[in-house]
Amino acid sequence: MPRRRNFTFGIALAATAMLALSGCASGGGDAGGGETAAGDDYGLTEAGTLTVCSDIPYAPFEFEGGDNGTGYTGFDIDLLDAIAKSLDLKLSVQDVGFDALQSGTTLAAGTCDIGASAMTITEEREANLDFSDPYYDSLQSLLVRTDSGIKSIDDLSGRNVGVQQGTTGETYASENAEGAELVQYPSDGELWPAMQAGQIDAILQDQPVNLEHEKADSAYKIVEEYNTDEQYGFAFAKGEKDELREAINGALQELRDSGDYQTIYDNYFTAE
Repeated sequence: MPRRRNFTFGIALAATAMLALSGCASGGGDAGGGETAAGDDYGLTEAGTLTVCSDIPYAPFEFEGGDNGTGYTGFDIDLLDAIAKSLDLKLSVQDVGFDALQSGTTLAAGTCDIGASAMTITEEREANLDFSDPYYDSLQSLLVRTDSGIKSIDDLSGRNVGVQQGTTGETYASENAEGAELVQYPSDGELWPAMQAGQIDAILQDQPVNLEHEKADSAYKIVEEYNTDEQYGFAFAKGEKDELREAINGALQELRDSGDYQTIYDNYFTAE
């Protein structure tokens, strides 16, 4: 009997020691838990890293380059880099197709934590995605060759008009460009070369992106802009990233309050 009591007592001591060690290893929920504990609270794809999915290139919002270690830069990327830093997270960027991203498929698959691809917040997308607070107000626009004779959307009948599949630009063109032949492309990376090669007569898409093309080549110009009351938001898998979304909204507001948002904005969108 005494041996049995000693054995039982020994098990209790061992169990107590293991619990104590476990508490130390986990940080006990105190400040000692550090960045990894905070990252785990957000349910990140990779602990300590904010993984972003984006359709690249789509200058000036996302394109190759920069010195943040991801291989990419642009307004969306630089803004998220600042947000990640404020949350003590690293930034990682993956190039994905826009159509699957805006439909919610990519985010639902857990490929990344957040979608950042100049994505307009719409009711249709909100059925499959959660969005951050708006971070950019946008317009649609019509880009043509300077010698095309096209002066407005009313001149597009019988013309080939390039649009990016799954975008609000495509929606606007389908509803307003009467008689035009809409040609879908997966991204601006295919739209712009098609325009230069003469395969399409116009591009209808976000004004800042067409403005980049106008600046790059004087043979092209924006002939019309359309106020569609669009606002961009960062996208999240539906119902799965509430803590992360709230943290990013808070960090975005802090950047606005500090003036850092405006500094990043002015770097890409300066007054003409």
